[in-house]
Parts: sequence; structure tokens; C-alpha cells
Amino acid sequence: MNDLGLSRWILATWFAGLLLAAAAQTNLQPRSLSLLDSIQIALAHNLDVKIARCEPEIAARQVHIASAAYEPALSFSGSHRFSTSPGGLDEYQRPYVGTTTERDSYQAGLAGSLPLGTSINLGSSLSGESGTTPSGPFENGSGSASVSVRQPLLKNFWIDRARLDIRISKNQLKMSELEFRAQIMRIVTSVELAYYDLILAQENIRVREQALDLAKQQVIDNQKRVNVGRMAPQDRKQAESQVANSQVNLLAAQGSLVAAEYRLKKLLSDDFTAWENVRIEPTESLAAPAQAWSVQESLERGLTQRPDFLKAKIDLESQGITLKYLRNQLYPQLDLVGSYGRLGEGLGYRDALAGVRSGDTWFYSVGATLTIPLGNRTPRENYRIGKVRRDQDLLGLKKLEQDIIVEIGNAVEQAQITFARVETARQARQLAEEALAAEQKKLESGQSTTFFVLSLQQNLTGARSAELGALVEYNRALANLALSEATTLQRHNLNLEVR
Repeated sequence: MNDLGLSRWILATWFAGLLLAAAAQTNLQPRSLSLLDSIQIALAHNLDVKIARCEPEIAARQVHIASAAYEPALSFSGSHRFSTSPGGLDEYQRPYVGTTTERDSYQAGLAGSLPLGTSINLGSSLSGESGTTPSGPFENGSGSASVSVRQPLLKNFWIDRARLDIRISKNQLKMSELEFRAQIMRIVTSVELAYYDLILAQENIRVREQALDLAKQQVIDNQKRVNVGRMAPQDRKQAESQVANSQVNLLAAQGSLVAAEYRLKKLLSDDFTAWENVRIEPTESLAAPAQAWSVQESLERGLTQRPDFLKAKIDLESQGITLKYLRNQLYPQLDLVGSYGRLGEGLGYRDALAGVRSGDTWFYSVGATLTIPLGNRTPRENYRIGKVRRDQDLLGLKKLEQDIIVEIGNAVEQAQITFARVETARQARQLAEEALAAEQKKLESGQSTTFFVLSLQQNLTGARSAELGALVEYNRALANLALSEATTLQRHNLNLEVR
């Protein structure tokens, strides 16, 4: 194959590669999306968001379960008893008849407790008895209605297990809502970063296409110089090699675009097949708006808004509540007890109920019970463990605060550095364009060689890619800073309703 044939083969290969790439995109339906569009779609359809949304609901149900400790319990019972004994002869050898007895008993009760640890029991009973004896048939009835109260005065007075579970479950609900908020911010940030990566991938294709156009034009220009005898045929191969390398880089950039688009689609969808034939076209471009940064202000926002720090403080509060409960369990069990009731008796149910209603026969009792455990080792050790855990949580909160200070400080520094990189990269790209233009003029006048022109073309391509990379890194730094400060939702004017 001669030199001209090789040039044509290279150009044909390049054209075929572009045709294949274009064919791969032919069946894709374009869909324009802004960054806010992408975020809103993700919040509505992202599977991680849907999974995280379940946790606050579960925690709310746990609060209802804990509150059920104060639900009263209604009880009923009833029984029937029959007994008989045979007749016989007494000590005087006189016959007597046997006895039969039937007894029906009914009980009803309502028991419950109050938030101060008070337990109340309302009870009633009604029974009737009938049968025969040697002296003749009989029938009688009895009934009662009473209320009994037990009030702890030491142990379980300030706090008991039910109150502990309710307060802890409410704090768990707050923590689950904060974790859901944190997950939303992480998803929004992931969508934002993926959106920037997609823009970078598309812009990088344009850079690679420009590089390929430069290399292709250089091949054409070199061929003209060879035809007029101003360049040796072998010098043309450098530009042809550059065309091949540029084509490889363009195909690699197209592969990066596909990967970036897949990453964004994964975040946007709960049904990936619905996006499989969609080509996302970002409507926004990369920019580098100047901002004023203050580490102190960022720290204030982070330490007052970050869900992880607020969760740690709530967890410390829960540990304090638990410690209060464990301390209360060290006291003896001193309970004040009392009861009041009415009794009724008569020949049947009616007389018994009338006696209860009249209140002629009644009773009451007042007393106290004291239980002192000997040794009390288990509550004492539990209390000591609780104190250690509280101290552990305090240290964990302090460590988290320090980590947040370091993270936010680094995020602010990265934002400042990447902003400076944008301007430097822009200047480098402009200088690379000017250098290439000057070298091309020198080549046209015979004062330079193809080697230097191709080198400067590569430098320009690298400078353009570096400028794009700097823009993306700056926007990524802003997104990460907002996540560190927990201002991601405010940054995009999003309102989050957890319940």
C-alpha cells in the first residue's frame, strides 16, 4: 500500500468508526433534562429514596406500640360448678337425703396504668348458688364491686419501663427522620455529581472531535505540501498516526459518555428499562460562579444542621433518659396500695345486685408494701454500665464534632483551590490555542516541522480537557461542601416533608 492509500485507509477507518458510533445512538430518544429536573425525578423514583422512606413510618409505628402500654385491658370470666353427695343414716339410724349444689360465678374487670406508674383495677363479681340439703332446698346470691389502686413511691415513680420505652421510641422517630433527610441529601448530591459527569463526558467528546479535526486537517495540509515538494512523504506519517490516536481517544470518550449516562439513569429510575432507549441531553453548561467562603460560617451551619450530628445529640439524650431509669431502679420498691368496694348478698342475683347498689355493706383498705432486694447487684451494675455508655457517647459526639470541623474545613479549601484551577486552566487553554496558531503559521512558511505542530495540537487537547476537568471539579467541590454543611436542599430550593 502506498502513502496515499494509507492516508485514505486511515480516513476511511475514522469515518467508519463515526458511523458505528452514530448508529449506536440512532434508536435513542433524546430527553432534555435540567439539573433540577433530574433531582426531582430521582426524589420521585429512586429506589434508595423509596427504601429510606419506610424507616420513619416504621419508627412511628414503634411509638404507637410503646404507647400501647397504657391501654386498659378488659377481662371476663364465668364458671359453673355442680357437686352432689349421697344420703344415708345418721347416728340414730334415721335416714336422710343426699345434697346437690350448683354454683354459677361471673367476674368482670378493667385494669390499666397511668403515666405516673399508677395501676388501677376495677373488678366486679356475681355468683349464685342453689341446691338441696337434708333440711330442704336453698338458694342464695352474692356480688361485689371494687376498685384497687397501687402507686409506686420510689422505684418506678419518676420513670418506669413504659415511660422509658415511649421516650426512647420518640427519639428513635426523630433520628429516623434525620437519617431519611441525610439519605435524601446524599441522593441529591449523587445526582448532581452524575449530572456534571455527563456534561463532562459530552464536552470531552467535543474536545476529542476537535482534536480529530485538527489531525485530519493536518494530514490534508501535509499531503498538499508533499504534492508540491515542500515536504518529504515520510514526514506525513506523523499526522496520520495522530489521526489514528485521536480516533482511539474519541471512541474512548464515547465509551465514557455511555458509562456516565448509565450512572445517571440508575439514580433517576425505579424501572431502568423505561430509560434504556433514552438519550439524556443536559440543558445546563458548566460554569464557575465566584463565591465568598467562610470556614466559620460553614461550621456553624454544619454543626446546627447536619443530620449525623443532630442524631448523635439525640442518641446522647436517649442515653441520659436510660441512665435516669437505671438510677431509679436502684431504689427499693415502696408502693402505696388502697382499695374500696361494695358487697351484696341475698336470695338470688337480684338481691345481690340490689345490695351492691345500695352500698349498705362496703369495705376499704389502705396500706403500703416495701420490698428491699438484698445485694441489688444487677441494678447497680446496669447503672454503672449506663454511666460508661453515656461517657462513651459523649466522646463519640466530641469525635464527630472534630470530624465535621476537619471535613468542612477541607471542603472549603477544596472549593477555593478548584476555583483557582478553573481560571488557571482557562488561561492555559488560551495560551495553547495561541501557541498552536503561531506554530501553524511557522509551518506554512517552512520555519517549523510537523512534529512541533502535532505536539502543540496534543497540548491544546490536553489543555481543553484540563479546563473541563477543572470546571467539573469546582462544581463537584461546591456540591460536596453543601453536603458537608447539610445545605444541599436549600441550595436547590427543595422542601422535604418527612411525614
